[in-house]
Amino acid sequence: MRKLLYLVLFPLLLLGCKEKQNVDTSYVSPAPSFNEDSAYQYVAEQCAFGPRVMNSAAHDSCGNYIARKFKTFGATVYDQYADSKLYDGTPVKMRNIIAAFNPDAPARIIICGHWDSRPWADHDRDEENHHTPIDGANDGGSSIGVMLELARQLQKDLAEKDDSSLFALHPSLGIDFICWDAEDCGTPSWANDGEDHESTWCLGSQYWSGKRHLDGYTARYGINLDMVGNANTIFYRERISMAYAPTIVDKVWAAANRIGYGKYFSYDDEGGGVTDDHLQVNRGGIPCIDVIGTDTQEGGFPATWHTMDDNINHIDKETLKAVGQTMLEVIWTEE
Repeated sequence: MRKLLYLVLFPLLLLGCKEKQNVDTSYVSPAPSFNEDSAYQYVAEQCAFGPRVMNSAAHDSCGNYIARKFKTFGATVYDQYADSKLYDGTPVKMRNIIAAFNPDAPARIIICGHWDSRPWADHDRDEENHHTPIDGANDGGSSIGVMLELARQLQKDLAEKDDSSLFALHPSLGIDFICWDAEDCGTPSWANDGEDHESTWCLGSQYWSGKRHLDGYTARYGINLDMVGNANTIFYRERISMAYAPTIVDKVWAAANRIGYGKYFSYDDEGGGVTDDHLQVNRGGIPCIDVIGTDTQEGGFPATWHTMDDNINHIDKETLKAVGQTMLEVIWTEE
């Protein structure tokens, strides 16, 4: 993932936080059912290419796979290519992938996450692995897996075209899935000289925030997904999200609690602030929040974070389900 903007080793208690919401057992969600098995398969297929490190064949092949899957699901796909440099000046070629549903609709929602994987396992227990790239199953792959399954559900909805379909209910609403590149290439811990290296992270979203894929593009809001696939994961209300877009945080957390996923989307604590892609989207003028996993046992990022253990063996279908079903609830209940 990325360096911390604020301390996030343990969630901080939010003053005046909301009480937990009780699940309304009489509530019937209008959203379809999220298929966690399908999302898991999409994560596995990404990992099968190998580490998605820029300037590599695995990166290029996986990017083609992601774009092709979205097209198969009926999306209009835009590729945004750009040149950039790593912390040490190494030139890299980036590719942001944007998949639009109902592309001509004036009101738009962004669901986004990064698809690249960390070039260095710089937090692995074994120092010999610190220069080795990781699979990024959770940190990168899980977000795209959820987004691809959401897209598959939208394709089904478009095909059915009945009165309860999303775009029949909301014909002026469009959904954009944005897959950021070069999020996880920030300065490795073994090269950190104590200076502020925030600008070395989130290169793809930095580029997009300054140069959109379409002239004049904007959206109502964005939801960035990150590390949404491990077991023992909980989602706290991230501090930068609360500063920039508290009403969107409330919308998402209320949706999760309404459909029974309050144990994942907690009102109890506030997480620290994290340098992630949502920060760049906010700086570009679109309110955006971060749904980012915290370890329920240790606090802070999941134990697999930036290690060789971030592989498909640690992906949990129940966590994918909680996040994916919440996103469907948010989309289907948008006014």
